[in-house]
Amino acid sequence: MAEEKKLFKVKIDNISVEVEPGTTILNAARSIGGDVVPPAMCYYSKLQGSGGKCRTCLVKVTKGSEADPRPMPKLVASCRTTVMDGMEVANITSPEVQEARKGVVEFLLLNHPLDCPVCDQAGECDLQNLSYEHGAEATRYEFKRRTFDKIDIGDKIQLHMTRCILCYRCVFTADQLTEKREHGILGRGDASEISTYIHQSLDNNFIGNVIDVCPVGALTDKTFRFKNRVWFLKPVDAHRHCDDPKCCGKTVLWMRGDEVFRVTARKDKYGEVEDFICDTCRFDKKEKSDWIIEGPRKIDRHSVISQGHYVNTVKPKDPLVEVLDGRQPKLLFDIHSTSEVNRPEIDLSKIEGPAHSDDFNK
Repeated sequence: MAEEKKLFKVKIDNISVEVEPGTTILNAARSIGGDVVPPAMCYYSKLQGSGGKCRTCLVKVTKGSEADPRPMPKLVASCRTTVMDGMEVANITSPEVQEARKGVVEFLLLNHPLDCPVCDQAGECDLQNLSYEHGAEATRYEFKRRTFDKIDIGDKIQLHMTRCILCYRCVFTADQLTEKREHGILGRGDASEISTYIHQSLDNNFIGNVIDVCPVGALTDKTFRFKNRVWFLKPVDAHRHCDDPKCCGKTVLWMRGDEVFRVTARKDKYGEVEDFICDTCRFDKKEKSDWIIEGPRKIDRHSVISQGHYVNTVKPKDPLVEVLDGRQPKLLFDIHSTSEVNRPEIDLSKIEGPAHSDDFNK
C-alpha cells in the first residue's frame, strides 16, 4: 500500500486549506479561490522561473509554522514563498498589505502612459483592473516619464515599450516555448527595456504567444490593432486539426457577426493560457470556415467583455431575402462613385478656408 503523502495545513485570511509541501502561498490561495487570491502580474504557472518581479502579490505571514510560530518581519512575495505546516497568512484582512499593494501599483504606473482609450489591451488588461482595485486617485510623480518609440519586432507583432512593466513573461515564453530566443532585457535600472538584439525580427511559429502572456498592451497583434474593441466582439470557443504537433488547435475566436477579427489562446480565470497555439492558427486562419465552432466562451460577468456575450441566441433572418423571393440582395451602385456630392478625389485639407458648394462644381 502506497504511503499517504503528508499535506501542510495553511490558513489564509482565516480560511484553512491543505496543500502539498512545496506549494507557494499564491497557489495555496488559488486552491481556495475568491478574493483571498493575491493579484499577480509577472507570475505565470506554465512558465518556469516566472514570479518575483512585480511585487503585487505581497502578503503578510502572521505565523511562520507550527514549529516556529514567529511572524515574518516583512511582507513576502506569495508567488515565491512556499508554505509551511501551520502557516497563517493575511492578504485582504491586512491593512498593511493593502497599503503596500497600493504603493506597488503606483510604482507600476510611474512611467505608464494614460492611453487606455486608444490601447488595444483595454477591457482585458490586468494592469487596468489592478489600478481600479488598488490604485491611487492621482500620481505623485513629478518627473518626466520615460518613453520609447513603437517598434515592429515581427511582421505581426508590435512592441510599445512605453507600456511595458518588465514582467519578463514574454522572455520566458520565447525561451521555453520556441527553439530560439531573439529578444530579452537590454540595459539596466531605469534604462531597462524589452528589445531584440541588433533589431532582429521575432520569427518562430509559436512567438505569437508573447501577445497572450503580456499583462498590458506592450505587445499587440498587428493584424488586430485598432480594428475593433473587445467588448464589441463575441468570443467563441473553436478548434481545428492543426498540422503542428505542438499546437493544441483549441482557441477563442473573437467575432462580430460572421467575421473573425482575431484568434487567441484560451485562458483560465487567472488570465493564464491553458494551452499555447501556433502562429498559423493565430494569424493565418481568420475565416469562420477554418474552424469548428464549439459555442460561446464563458466570460466573467464582471468583465466588460461580458456585455457582448450571447448564449443560446438565434441569428435573425434577413427580411430582405424574403421580400426578394429568396434572392440575395446585390449592390445596385456605389454611392461614392455615383454621387456628385461626395467626391473623394477632392482633398479638403488643401482647400483654403471652409469648403463650399462651389468647390465641388465639375
